[in-house]
Amino acid sequence: MTFTKTQFPSGLRLLGIPLKGAKTVTVLIVVKTGSAYETKELNGISHVLEHMMFKGTKQRPTTLKIAEELDTIGGEYNAFTSKEWTGYYAKADASHRVKILDIISDIFLNSQFREEELNREKLVILEEMNMYQDTPVKYIDDVTEELLYGDQPQGWKVIGERATVQKLTSARLRDYFNKYYTAPNTLVVVAGSYNQKDLAREVRHYLGKQSRQLGRSKKTAVVERQTGAAVSFNSKKTDQTHLKFAWRAYPAGHRDLPALKILNIILGSNMSSRLFINIRERHGLGYYINSEVEAYSDCGYLAVKAGVDNDRTLQAIELILKELRQIKEAGVTAAEINKAKEYYRGKLALSLETSSDWAFWSAEQEILRGEVKTPEQLEQEVSAVSAKDLARVAGGVITNSNLNLAIIGPCPKSMEPKIKRLLRG
Repeated sequence: MTFTKTQFPSGLRLLGIPLKGAKTVTVLIVVKTGSAYETKELNGISHVLEHMMFKGTKQRPTTLKIAEELDTIGGEYNAFTSKEWTGYYAKADASHRVKILDIISDIFLNSQFREEELNREKLVILEEMNMYQDTPVKYIDDVTEELLYGDQPQGWKVIGERATVQKLTSARLRDYFNKYYTAPNTLVVVAGSYNQKDLAREVRHYLGKQSRQLGRSKKTAVVERQTGAAVSFNSKKTDQTHLKFAWRAYPAGHRDLPALKILNIILGSNMSSRLFINIRERHGLGYYINSEVEAYSDCGYLAVKAGVDNDRTLQAIELILKELRQIKEAGVTAAEINKAKEYYRGKLALSLETSSDWAFWSAEQEILRGEVKTPEQLEQEVSAVSAKDLARVAGGVITNSNLNLAIIGPCPKSMEPKIKRLLRG
């Protein structure tokens, strides 16, 4: 796979991903900002700004007008906000490349942020907050990162808090937009079928007037302080108890991240993983259990997530911790390592089947690390992982002093001391 990278005099970057035989094209415009860039009083503003981008421009004055143009060509389109990047994209038949570039760049540069639209959208976002809080399998992700990072930008919710969102004004949105939505802070990714010679000219035409001032950086690097196991109890009447264990690990680009990914696959990434077989198949403790690796630009963690029988929560915690200790103390077999590497290669191929897959995958790398590695390079890194690497990584990451546990469910007070004792080992 060949990527083409262009940097314009304004500081704007263009990443082109030509896909031979593709019938679609995806245009993704990404800005390097998110909740990790916010101040306490503006927590949630990145997400609110993303919502407001679809409320109208001078050329397309209403949400309906924007939607109609994209729906008429059968396009897929949306936006997202995360801790460190925000994106706007559209995907359509390759013949509509210029049109979707026109529409996405228009909403990205020329949205109006009208006060009456903002006040109405705040109500929508408050209901979005309610939805997440009513969905513990999702909400526990926020609880976990609050436990890990505390009262600093990395620990705040992407969606913000009710009080901060309600206080936002159009003037605040415009000010934030002017500080962060600048050319040096912006990446355009085009993946699929296109003419390379035309692409740079088209992007320059539609985004050439973007501000050239340097975008603001993150306020502070993530501060990580932990000397012992930590737990967050969140009482809620639910039909199962949701658990998420997290151990501080590595940021994007760290040399040990490939080994951690292989360890994660062996631990809980599929239906033949250790945790799935032990917790679900052998003991029937819950429907879902998995592990995952999260890698931000300056921090990261390994996590295990499960929904378990309320009456057997202690047993589930004990068995999960036992599995973690075993993988750390006894190591893994050569067969497990080889199977995990093949699984990684297969999943990587499946995750890059469409133009939008390629756009998101490459954009995340460029935003977090400043470079894009090809699938072949990533496969080489994983292939080089040894049993010794896995032992070193497991020993360094999976420790009691590095352990965090978030719980959502009807956990009685009498159970809390027992859980804390289990975490201390």
